[in-house]
Amino acid sequence: MKFSLGPSLFFWPKNEVVDFYQQAKESSADVIYLGETVCSKRRELRAKDWLGLAQDVAQDTNKQIVVSTMTLLESPAEIQVLKRLCDNGEFLVEANDLSAVQIMHELNMPFVAGPAINCYNLSTLKVLLKQGMTRWLMPVELSGDWLKTLLNQASDAGIRQQFECEVFSWGYLPLAYSARCFTARSEDKAKDDCEYCCIKYPEGRRMNSREGERVFVLNGIQTLSGYQYNLINEMPALDAMGVDIARISADSTEAFTQLDNFREQLVNPTRKELDGVTECNGFWHKIAGMSVA
Repeated sequence: MKFSLGPSLFFWPKNEVVDFYQQAKESSADVIYLGETVCSKRRELRAKDWLGLAQDVAQDTNKQIVVSTMTLLESPAEIQVLKRLCDNGEFLVEANDLSAVQIMHELNMPFVAGPAINCYNLSTLKVLLKQGMTRWLMPVELSGDWLKTLLNQASDAGIRQQFECEVFSWGYLPLAYSARCFTARSEDKAKDDCEYCCIKYPEGRRMNSREGERVFVLNGIQTLSGYQYNLINEMPALDAMGVDIARISADSTEAFTQLDNFREQLVNPTRKELDGVTECNGFWHKIAGMSVA
């Protein structure tokens, strides 16, 4: 099994992004995703900067670099940026909405189907394969039993060898996207006059219930889980199931430590106790998402 570092979901200053990916270059990740996936107003890095950073990270390394696209596009200008990223001529692209899938199909180029692509069954897998998909990231809310069944169905249909399977394994889960900006709203700002306030929250803005339980993390137009998903105890099962890649989300520099921890779990499996206060694995076990099995 390989390990990937997912795209950073938060809004960080340019110099911090560059520093982060220099560390990523030296990390144990086999695959590095980078690019803006949440909001086009986050202009510390523009399309040319992301592509330049991808080229820099790719130098003198055997890691695979993947350019990730936006999940919710709202304007013709964003479509133009998307086309530029898709037609970069060098790097594999993670398509995070169907417009990116269509563009990659028109370019006759392979792509990764990201976590926001609603692919829940064999029929959809077949459609995406015809469009050019070579790697599929399972939607984060689905279970291990569901994945095992679908991969078995893909094997029975003779298509399992046509794509890699990647599983989101650690980090805040990307749950939903909206045309509204919740971070701006939390500061009584309009979305069009947000003053880029989400840059003040490098790990998102936590939203607690009235009882004080951390429920969600607000990240601009994106809503993340309040707890960090952690499948470290499931690594041997994922490996046995035939999962090709485990994704560690780039929530912070802690991701580099987690990459090493997860890799070690394949060599020397040791059950880790999840705290149930900041961590969860419920979706994988078909129980409440914030729970720990």
